[in-house]
Amino acid sequence: MLIYNTMTRKKEELKPITDGTVKIYACGPTVYNLIHIGNARALCVFDTLRRYLEFRGYKVLYVQNFTDVDDKIIKKANELGKTASEVSENAIKEYFTDAKGLNVREADIHPKVTENMDIIIDIIQTLLDKGYAYEAEGDVYFDTSKFPDYGKLSHMPLEDLQAGARIEVGEKKRAPMDFAVWKAAKPGEPYWDSPFGKGRPGWHIECSAMSRHYIGDTIDIHGGGSDLIFPHHENEIAQSECATGSPLANIWMHNGMLNVDNKKMAKSTGNFFMVRDLSDKYGYEPIRFMLLSVHYRSQLNYTVEVIESCKAALRRLYTCRETIERVLPAAKEGAAGEKALADAKKAREEFIRAMDDDFNTADGIAAVFELVRAINTALADPETTKGDIKIYSDEFSALTNVLGLLYNNDEDNIPDEVTALAEQRAEARKAKNFALADELRDKITAMGYIVEETRQGTVIRKADN
Repeated sequence: MLIYNTMTRKKEELKPITDGTVKIYACGPTVYNLIHIGNARALCVFDTLRRYLEFRGYKVLYVQNFTDVDDKIIKKANELGKTASEVSENAIKEYFTDAKGLNVREADIHPKVTENMDIIIDIIQTLLDKGYAYEAEGDVYFDTSKFPDYGKLSHMPLEDLQAGARIEVGEKKRAPMDFAVWKAAKPGEPYWDSPFGKGRPGWHIECSAMSRHYIGDTIDIHGGGSDLIFPHHENEIAQSECATGSPLANIWMHNGMLNVDNKKMAKSTGNFFMVRDLSDKYGYEPIRFMLLSVHYRSQLNYTVEVIESCKAALRRLYTCRETIERVLPAAKEGAAGEKALADAKKAREEFIRAMDDDFNTADGIAAVFELVRAINTALADPETTKGDIKIYSDEFSALTNVLGLLYNNDEDNIPDEVTALAEQRAEARKAKNFALADELRDKITAMGYIVEETRQGTVIRKADN
């Protein structure tokens, strides 16, 4: 399996440190608000990576943090007249609502900054003891001049980085490129006791401390959005490698950014979308499909047309599953034939070929739709056996599960009233009372459902929004 490594700028073979186990650390959200679709892209990409690695036989240790103390959280708390803890805990609760809606599985470990203060203080003390950090009136800064490789992830020379750096008002650092690993307490802000005084950690140090504690000195894959390459991941590397003497990660994996109508998503331009808002309009699953529909490193452009096309594509997948479920009971008995076995094998091989080549979910989805075409052809053939259908169904389920798709079952949610109307309509059609049948169909449609007659019987499904 090849993955593009941001550090080396080339595809590299995944070689886990521990044989058979892949350890991943993915940077999670700063929890002060609902997640936006840019956040959701990273969540869905790395959730699918985890699923695919398991599909390929690996065990996966997946760690994703929550930054639950930060300037943004404190600002939001002051605006609402709440504590920072109340704001962050509510945001984490809402995060899990959206993550569940997107079918993103919970990480094996979701460490919070506020629950890991001891290990954060410990790594800061290590940096001070080794001379890589210095104290300045209650703050502690990392000295970038002590790390000659600073800039190696973003591939920017130190002099270029220095040219754009500055010392903000109130900062006491020695050089513009130095960054805070500990901030002295300010009135009205949450703080913790430490050997360097009361305060709270800087943003970057938390991931260095928690990845080391929960995974080890070196991670197999460190992931996040490309916006984190600099300064967040660059600073993580400097802190961690100075503290441990080991590489922080063997592979750095970054997903591309998301545009809206070909423009950078930003609150200032009014094209900033929360996942919750889009899910209310389109449902969560089309969002997930959209986020996986292009290669993870490519820029993704959200438009109404794009998500509508994703809804239509999903409907094709659901229709395939529904058709399998209808045809199977009435199919002729018999074992799977060579055609079904060959189609399933081909689909799996094409899927693996795509996903093993730098996790190409776009081509992986294309392989699934090739399988759908083969399934539809087979299901239309009366000679197709139960064994054939079982082979097709198992492969279809396996591949869509890797992508985290088809997790909604409309049939389980169809109201009894709709089912009763559909049964009445079927009787009306049988009695050739087509006027009544049309009237009943219109009632079902008004309730948000579609009823269709097929060779295998009556089908009811929720109408697309």
